[in-house]
Amino acid sequence: MLTVNEVSKLTGVSVRSLHHYDAIGLLKPAKVTKAGYRLYGDDELKRLQNILLFRELQFPLKQIRTILDSPEFDQQEALAQQIRLLELQLKHTQELILFARRLQQKGVNGMDFKAFDNKEMEQYEKEVQERWGNTKAYDEYRQKEKGRTDAQQAEIGSQLMERFAEIGKLRQSAPSEQIVQEKIAGIQAFITEHYYQCTKEILSGLGKMYVGDERMKRNIDKTGGDGTAEFVSQAIAVYCNA
Repeated sequence: MLTVNEVSKLTGVSVRSLHHYDAIGLLKPAKVTKAGYRLYGDDELKRLQNILLFRELQFPLKQIRTILDSPEFDQQEALAQQIRLLELQLKHTQELILFARRLQQKGVNGMDFKAFDNKEMEQYEKEVQERWGNTKAYDEYRQKEKGRTDAQQAEIGSQLMERFAEIGKLRQSAPSEQIVQEKIAGIQAFITEHYYQCTKEILSGLGKMYVGDERMKRNIDKTGGDGTAEFVSQAIAVYCNA
């Protein structure tokens, strides 16, 4: 039998976490001594292995407890599922590595790679849906997204940022100048081709979002230079009011 400190050293799980797992019924010790020491046996260590695998796969603790406590829980089936999920996770990571290498080869410096991670894209989707209230456009975006890998989706995001960088080079021009307006028309066409039908109404909303959302503003400015997001927003306003 191992004490909580020994289990912590063996597994890398903090003593605090082990105490928390006990408190929520996720991992109870085999027994507790009269002095209050928790002791863990082989069965508890096997359960902890499952917990750690599920945690690596981002399962919430409550869901892990439900799975492990289910009368239908099958260890071999669970391992097979965990292996499959880890393989998918590895595939996703490899695609991101390839994407990063392509950026490196293109000489794109200072790109905020976090702009393309899944969580941020999910948050972006939520904001788009809430701000537009346009389910047809949102559904179109979801349909186009389904047929792409993560690497392809990230590459499209990179191409869009490159267009912002091109506009950033024109910051000393007036937002209404023809060359600037042509770049805005190009962004509208790009969004329509790769995301959804970008009407002037939607583009106008995006222009406001580019400066109203600090994360987007930061990413655009990092790509095109300080002031690019504001310049793009002004140019979009001119374009949509023409």
